[in-house]
Amino acid sequence: MKPEKHLVVMAREPRIGQVKTRLARDIGLVEAWRFYSNMLNQTTLNLLDPRWTCWLSLTPDASVLKPNVWPRGWNRMDQGCGDLGARIMAPMQDLPPGPVVVVGSDIPAMRRQHIQAAFQSLGHADMVLGPADDGGFWLIGQRRRPRIINPFNDVRWSTEHALDDTLAGTFSDARHTRIKIIDTLWDVDNKADYDRWKREG
Repeated sequence: MKPEKHLVVMAREPRIGQVKTRLARDIGLVEAWRFYSNMLNQTTLNLLDPRWTCWLSLTPDASVLKPNVWPRGWNRMDQGCGDLGARIMAPMQDLPPGPVVVVGSDIPAMRRQHIQAAFQSLGHADMVLGPADDGGFWLIGQRRRPRIINPFNDVRWSTEHALDDTLAGTFSDARHTRIKIIDTLWDVDNKADYDRWKREG
């Protein structure tokens, strides 16, 4: 039986004052909450697809037990504790066999074709990365065989170095890793990004 493909969207329960806090400093708590709720709905609608098993990796952990909050068709798991790297690694380590692709929930241009391209890349690469135009990344995936790679030992999160640090950590952990880089997209972290989202939809 062919292993499943697993798509994981990292998400936070949409509560006012608890989501997009950096953006909220610029546009206000309510508008940041409204933006996040809208993006989460659009992301889960756009990416739901029978070609892969869909997972929401959720924080806070207790929100897993609130089915009415989350869209149908998506399995739920908790993010657990630790920094962003640890929370990305959790589904890599815990999900059933098969390639895993992890994305965020605030990437306006992300569509099914990007996810399909990532899984296709994992047919011949060990890892796939989708760079963000701020120096981070919006997607990371692993084939998970013959081993799971942890590239996150020394990543400077929320900086322009996050992608480069992840690449450096990958080769430190697994010297001969084959990596595929796919499309560069953008996420929404600040007012400039928000204004771009308002213009471009």
